[in-house]
Amino acid sequence: MAKKTIADVDVKGKKVFIRVDFNVPLDDAGKITDARRIEMAIPTIESVLSRGGSVILASHLGRPKDAPDPKYTMKPTAVKLSELLKKPVEFATDTVGADAKSKVGSLKAGGVVVLENLRFQPGEKNGDAVFAGELASFADIYVNDAFGTCHRTDASMYAVPKAFGARPKVCGFLVEKEIKYLSNAISDPQRPFIAIIGGKKVSDKILVIKNLLNICDKVLIGGAMAYTFNLAQGESVGDSFVELDKVELAKELLAAGGDKLKLPVDTHISDKFGADGNKKIVKAGAIDAGWQGLDIGPETAKIYANIVKDAKTVVWNGPMGVSEIPPFDEGTKRIAQAIADSKAISIIGGGDSAAAIQQLGFADKVSHVSTGGGASLEMLEGKKFESVEILDEK
Repeated sequence: MAKKTIADVDVKGKKVFIRVDFNVPLDDAGKITDARRIEMAIPTIESVLSRGGSVILASHLGRPKDAPDPKYTMKPTAVKLSELLKKPVEFATDTVGADAKSKVGSLKAGGVVVLENLRFQPGEKNGDAVFAGELASFADIYVNDAFGTCHRTDASMYAVPKAFGARPKVCGFLVEKEIKYLSNAISDPQRPFIAIIGGKKVSDKILVIKNLLNICDKVLIGGAMAYTFNLAQGESVGDSFVELDKVELAKELLAAGGDKLKLPVDTHISDKFGADGNKKIVKAGAIDAGWQGLDIGPETAKIYANIVKDAKTVVWNGPMGVSEIPPFDEGTKRIAQAIADSKAISIIGGGDSAAAIQQLGFADKVSHVSTGGGASLEMLEGKKFESVEILDEK
């Protein structure tokens, strides 16, 4: 990777602005239910603190409407970060207002302050240069460690580093790792290179599938999107979810993919969406009216697992079925197990796949679990990110 990281700059006595991704899930009481994104930022934060710098952290949380909303305050993330760092963490009750300026102004070496939600400011989403300039005035060094938003050009991702001018603009360790794994997988994979693409909609993954068909040795399809492919082949899908407007596109992908594109051979169906319907396994593309496919079948899981076993690189994005409802989580579990057991470089592309790997306890048995669903998809599509391009070259 050609971009400088936080390890390449001297931070002693410097204020370091780190754009993190603390967009964590909260329950109704405002408690964090999964702190993984905060935990992933710790190495970058500690690198600055251990070398005599101070840290200003900025993130968005949820989808407030360009105005303060107590439901989306960053305060719980500051509390959690304090627990993880085992030291006090200041919280600014605004983003570029009087409290932020005061707390940033009095920041000493080793100090940490979390700013209030960036999206409480309309300037964040519309990339406002004045707002960006105010944030840029807070620090000596800019760090992008928010991979989950790297595909966006919000003010904090693009206009802020631009406003830093000649001051250092670098990657954090998390962004460095994400780009290393995802871009290396695309540009120079060890072969056989296998992609497993699941989820509900072909439309969400069209560009990913197209790009991967050019580079992968095999692309394995699962999830509800498989039924759109079945329909494109003139097969019966019963009441399964399909995208009728994407059938022609599925035909094009089938023609382009040839032997590389693998579809399920059997499917787990039910006469009701949920755990309490009648269930059976049928041949793929042979689903009667009144029944719907909710998972890949056991024969498909076995075939896919065997393909994964011989792979040298595996990328997985999207569940194989309705993984939140047993027994239709079985296909996703089998794929997760196969990847965990394989000796391949394994990259799990965010979202539901990442959640499945974590829940099944396989996170330490794969090479990389991406923190960014949308960002990892766009990187697998082969897109470049302006928020990364603007950072300093090594």
